[in-house]
Amino acid sequence: MSEVYLSRSPEETREYARRFASGLRPGEAVSLCGQLGAGKTVFMRGITEVFNCQDQLSSPTFSLLNIYHGSLKGEEVTLHHFDLYRIKTIQELAATGFDEYLSGAYLAVVEWGDRFPEFAGRYTATVRLEHAGDDLRRIIIERTGL
Repeated sequence: MSEVYLSRSPEETREYARRFASGLRPGEAVSLCGQLGAGKTVFMRGITEVFNCQDQLSSPTFSLLNIYHGSLKGEEVTLHHFDLYRIKTIQELAATGFDEYLSGAYLAVVEWGDRFPEFAGRYTATVRLEHAGDDLRRIIIERTGL
């Protein structure tokens, strides 16, 4: 089942992300998909707000992985934020230990997760962000597991 939203601003995109993230739990993996500039990092910012992550959010395009420590309802939460944009092959991705990260007890959010369909079955949700004209963004959320 898909949920579809139309966002008119970055603030609204973050609000949709906060609503979505409030239902996430450790052990889940989320794929964030969309063209460059579609709002993946803005959406991710909303997720980190829910988990009270104090670190400055940045897209991990060059580092592949950022780890954020936060909390939800008094419980500590570790959030793994991946960006697969620069990864070219499944072998290169495998060499990073990506599979083990998805198998862990941590919450994982993967930008460009659709680049490697081999892992599609590992995601508990997929969020697609699409340009919908001017500053509009269409946000499509599909929950696939857990």
